[in-house]
Amino acid sequence: MKSEYKKIVLIVVLLWQVLLLAGCDYYLSEQPEKQPAQQVPEPFRNQDSRERYDTIGKLGTQSISIPAGVIDGWARYMGDPGDFADPKIKAKYQRPPESYDLPIESFGFLYRITDGDVYTSFRQTEEDYRHDNETLIPYGKPFPWASISVYGQYDATAPLNFNFTVQDDFRVSKEVTNIDYIQQPQPLYGLTVYRANNGIDPETGEPWKSDTLARDKMINKDQAGNIKTYIQCEFTQYKNFCSHMFYNDDWHIQVWISYNRSYLPQWQEMEGNIINILNSWRVSPEGKLLGKQIGKA
Repeated sequence: MKSEYKKIVLIVVLLWQVLLLAGCDYYLSEQPEKQPAQQVPEPFRNQDSRERYDTIGKLGTQSISIPAGVIDGWARYMGDPGDFADPKIKAKYQRPPESYDLPIESFGFLYRITDGDVYTSFRQTEEDYRHDNETLIPYGKPFPWASISVYGQYDATAPLNFNFTVQDDFRVSKEVTNIDYIQQPQPLYGLTVYRANNGIDPETGEPWKSDTLARDKMINKDQAGNIKTYIQCEFTQYKNFCSHMFYNDDWHIQVWISYNRSYLPQWQEMEGNIINILNSWRVSPEGKLLGKQIGKA
């Protein structure tokens, strides 16, 4: 009796195993899309002396490797949800694997105007920046650091110039605030200058005491007549800053710079130095550096 019972149990177990194996075969053959995805190998990434990994991607037309500790905040890649996107969208979003071809939308860093260096955490420039904050800003002295934002341009149909932007700014100023921007007879540091109502407040008939709606505007054109640099500067005692934008055709990027107006004479040098910094971060498609990275710790 016991022998017969054991045989029955054994047969049941064997049948169960056969059905289980058959079910697995069916699941794998009929639903291949649910099989684990093949893992993409991690790209080579450069590191600094503290073994921190660089931020990698493609900025405009160039693959780059940004030294660790340089970026102010984080790099945003094309397709990343915005800061104010629905949290549910952010939770579901999966960024493509990082590579030297993943398009970078934007990132920011701090640039020292006086010598063309950049701020990097755990490097001497971090101490320099803190020292300048403590010893210059409280006493109203010019702060030698500029805030930089870089934006990759990926729309092939969008012009790399500020022609429409400047024209529209002048139109809005006239229609909304009844302020005419008038070109000045003399250029300034190679820039064509426009001043609100020739620098006179129409309500008082005296020079502007506030630049809230009347910042000085300056432009620079290329040989084809396209506006490649657009600078707007405040001129009051406590708000004496410039917002400086320029395009670079080789990189297909737009750059924003914010700095104290006392450094306006160096606007061309700033543009050149920022491109030099970006060039120092260029890499081959495999991640091999093409030069010595500016800002590497």
